[in-house]
Amino acid sequence: MCTVAISNSPVFSPSSHISSSIFCKSSPESSTLNLSPSSSPSSSFKLRFNKTLHPVSGLFKTCNEDGQSTSTSPTLLKRKRPTRLNIPVASLSVSVDRSTPRMAEDRWKEVVEEGEGYSVYCKRGKREAMEDRFKACVDFNGQNKQGFFGVFDGHGGSKAAEYAAENLESKIKEEVQKRGESEIVEAVKQGYLNADSEFLKQEQRGGACCVTAIINSGNLVVSNAGDCRAVVCNGGVAEALTSDHRPSRQDEKQRIESLGGYVDSSRGIHRVLGSLAVSRGIGDRSMKQWITAEPETKLFKIVPEFEFLIMASDGLWDKVSNQEAVDVARPFCGSMDKLEVISACKKLVELSASRGSVDDTSVMIVQLGSFC
Repeated sequence: MCTVAISNSPVFSPSSHISSSIFCKSSPESSTLNLSPSSSPSSSFKLRFNKTLHPVSGLFKTCNEDGQSTSTSPTLLKRKRPTRLNIPVASLSVSVDRSTPRMAEDRWKEVVEEGEGYSVYCKRGKREAMEDRFKACVDFNGQNKQGFFGVFDGHGGSKAAEYAAENLESKIKEEVQKRGESEIVEAVKQGYLNADSEFLKQEQRGGACCVTAIINSGNLVVSNAGDCRAVVCNGGVAEALTSDHRPSRQDEKQRIESLGGYVDSSRGIHRVLGSLAVSRGIGDRSMKQWITAEPETKLFKIVPEFEFLIMASDGLWDKVSNQEAVDVARPFCGSMDKLEVISACKKLVELSASRGSVDDTSVMIVQLGSFC
């Protein structure tokens, strides 16, 4: 299996194969968006419920990796690069290791990823470097259709989002192998905390909000830490499967204050210690006493009315409501045509930008029918 890594020296490198776990088996397809951080200064830190959801307990298996990116010869560096990076999913050998020449990171303005059952579109905002990342793992070779998906929104740099995209899935796998599928909620929680602990040891700056989804045999496990969000289209009605972790939430404010911190508000934005506009996430070393990486996790049974799942960074949700997102995407998601679904992702990003968003925006749509 291979990991797509796009950085100052983008590479395609093999990832270690885990034979027994909750996500994938051996003929893998997986991709990770991994753009290295820029040395430039970072920017500031930052339901509708008309139908009944169907919680379940217990689940899963393992993940695989497969990805491909455009490569370029050294001579192309003399010419102006195109603004769009298109990474189609193709059949790569598990031993593939490709690299492309070094390139200024601010050239990556758009990223497109299309795989079996999912599509992703990322667009850089006003920053000099993209701080969003994503992870997608699927396996259609066994009887059980399964997958791991994640969107990671970095702040104060991209290192934490990059680390989460590369490592969170494997940390959760390890915990499920230890505990068993019946303890999936605790396994996901510990996976997040372990990833956070390992990242903090690197003494890197910045942090990342995370939203992840695990799908297996018609079951769905959704987790988040921060303000990345997952919304399901339930027969045309938008239902948020996650709740944003922001210091404006009363329970989050009380938690922070009980730990000796404080929340203040300026121009309508609540911030932890006057600095950070989210209250959970991976990283944020200097504020770790108050910014926990512990996720909230919910389990659901995928019913026929669950048409598709939208996972996105706050670059979308700050400008587009849950129902609007579903209404825009739904006409494109009625078939399994990847081009149609990627068009839905793009439409959502464009809508957010048209309303004034200057943030990096990443939108992933998972066709839930592909996994039933």
